[in-house]
Amino acid sequence: MDPVRHGDDRGWFQEWFKKSEVEKQIGFSFEPVQLNVSQSQVGVVRGIHYSVAADGQAKLVTVMSGEIDDYIIDVRPGSPTFGTWERVRLSSVLGNSVLLGPNLAHAFHCLSDDAIVCYAVSAEYDPEAEKAINPMCPTLNIEWNTDIPVLLSPKDQAAPNLEDQRIAGMLPR
Repeated sequence: MDPVRHGDDRGWFQEWFKKSEVEKQIGFSFEPVQLNVSQSQVGVVRGIHYSVAADGQAKLVTVMSGEIDDYIIDVRPGSPTFGTWERVRLSSVLGNSVLLGPNLAHAFHCLSDDAIVCYAVSAEYDPEAEKAINPMCPTLNIEWNTDIPVLLSPKDQAAPNLEDQRIAGMLPR
């Protein structure tokens, strides 16, 4: 979603989220119930995360400061695009956002010295429903930006790959 910014010599203003406009673009109701914010240094990869909550967890992702490559990964067995991913550059300069539908996985790679990323999500965090896939999964073969380091959390490094999650029946239904 690319916003319209209204600027003058004082700065700028934009609508970050307008339910009616978003739903017109995506064709489903997005009602945020939790807002999250993260701070990351250059090279940090957060994800690949997804939820197996009953209705999934849609996410509106926006960078408030800095720049990231945002990744949307289809982890829905039976989907014609299962196992594929898409990269979207998000930055505070552009003010753009991406909205992931429920049952998709998400990751991002911090490209700037520092980035503040906000997420509005459609389902509250439930540790039992939160799942992860190793960002270096050979099946997904995500093309991370090789000009900067890739820094992973121990949890994400230890996460299983996509095929292990599929075999274990841990992917969204």
